[in-house]
Amino acid sequence: MHLRDKVVELKQGDFIIIPKGTEHKPVAAEEVHVMLFESASTLNTGDKVSELTVETPEYL
Repeated sequence: MHLRDKVVELKQGDFIIIPKGTEHKPVAAEEVHVMLFESASTLNTGDKVSELTVETPEYL
């Protein structure tokens, strides 16, 4: 996980909690599976709306 001031390397089974308002960028060298827990009002692009923003994401 790339943060503004550091990179946190996660291994299989690890998890990380990103505090609200913290800029972050998930990066992987190869294909991975992730599970995200976010409030329903969180956009996939955070507070920046662009052509990558998904207004109505799929829910499980």
